Amino acid sequence: MATTTQSRTSTSTDAIVLLKDDHKQIKKLFADFQKAGDGAQKSKQRLVDKMIELLTVHTYIENEVMYPRVRALLPDLEDDVLESYEEHHVADVLVMELSAMKATDERFTAKTTVLIESVTHHIDEEEKDWFPQVREGLGRKTLQEIGQEMQAARKKAPRRPSQPSALKKTIDAVIA
Repeated sequence: MATTTQSRTSTSTDAIVLLKDDHKQIKKLFADFQKAGDGAQKSKQRLVDKMIELLTVHTYIENEVMYPRVRALLPDLEDDVLESYEEHHVADVLVMELSAMKATDERFTAKTTVLIESVTHHIDEEEKDWFPQVREGLGRKTLQEIGQEMQAARKKAPRRPSQPSALKKTIDAVIA
């Protein structure tokens, strides 16, 4: 069974455990991309396509479930949640741009590297600073309830970014 399938059938519904599992899968793709050689365009394209899918789903469940619930239940963490939304926005823009590119495009590897750096920073902040505060503030039962909501949201989450037509035109102009 594939790693991505195994993680989705995990018996834990703890929201933080689920998010850390996503992080682990995403970081594995990042490492694989960074190990790929300069001529490995097919591999890089495949890895970026999978990154786009995982990041789109992950961002969706955090934005739609985790962040709103934490913001409502732990108002002291509101600034952290707002910063996370902005970090997601930056990643979303890069993901949208990459989804319109091919591995043969001049800036494909550079743009992917910037995405990797940005998302890695976000993951590190969440895991080292934010998750411990959330776990302490919410407790196991609430995190399991949020995790169940996240699992339901994952089923309806988009797998590719949606591009508003104006943004797509801007992206196409920049890429051209």
